[in-house]
Amino acid sequence: MFLKRLRLALDMIKFEHSVFALPFALTGALLAFRESGFSVPGAWWKLLWIVVAMVGARSAAMAFNRLVDAEIDGRNPRTKIRHIPAGLLSRGFCRAFTVAASLLFLFAAWELNTLCFRLAPLALAVVFVYSFTKRFTHLSHLVLGFALGIAPAAAWIAVRGSLDPRILLLTAAVMLWTAGFDIIYSCQDYDFDTETGLFSIPRAVGIPAALWIAKALHVLMIVCLLLLIRQLHLGAVSIVGVAVIAALLTWEHGLVKPDDLSRVNAAFFTMNGWVSVLFFVFWAADVLTHR
Repeated sequence: MFLKRLRLALDMIKFEHSVFALPFALTGALLAFRESGFSVPGAWWKLLWIVVAMVGARSAAMAFNRLVDAEIDGRNPRTKIRHIPAGLLSRGFCRAFTVAASLLFLFAAWELNTLCFRLAPLALAVVFVYSFTKRFTHLSHLVLGFALGIAPAAAWIAVRGSLDPRILLLTAAVMLWTAGFDIIYSCQDYDFDTETGLFSIPRAVGIPAALWIAKALHVLMIVCLLLLIRQLHLGAVSIVGVAVIAALLTWEHGLVKPDDLSRVNAAFFTMNGWVSVLFFVFWAADVLTHR
């Protein structure tokens, strides 16, 4: 019984979508290793605990979001089949799951270093606060982006024990990328958000303008990545990686039209999964070959 509920919980939080943020966190870690001359004691253990921390934080954030939004999800035709409103999981189990995932994250932060552990409650606060933002601000997409964007900076701190302002360019890039695709995804709920008074960029400016804003955010993401390449003196392979990402994002925006949102899921899940994975592949190759 417990294993069945655990499986449902992992399905509820879309555990497999950890791929969205994890490659950026690992990239932040590799960049930090590079700055240290690849002479960090216990490097493999650090990578392991970074992965554990990422999984714990994301699992806690997603479960908390489903708890907070359960009543709203139950009224939305698109989301009423989610696990809590559909009665597949109880609120009590989801609360326990959120606590367990949070404790896992805190333990991983403690295993990494003192600064990580001190900042861990703040990181949890950021990812939890996001769940409430759609109730009072159209900028909720950027808050979600920041929640994911702190991952590479946190990984840098995990490796180096301190924060280098340059890595914040990667935080900004992830924030802009996430906010852009979240705006695209939220276009599906334009009518529902309008009827219920929830806040979103599509509701504020309309779907056509929202899609242009998403494009602008993704252009700014590319700019941030190019600036980071310059700041960290990376090589040609990372530049090729940025070009590949730009091509994928262009393709993603081509899948969605103001009057045809039928391919939003393909744009959101498939394309963004490729963006994050290929970003890591190219930048990891650069870091490991261009020192």
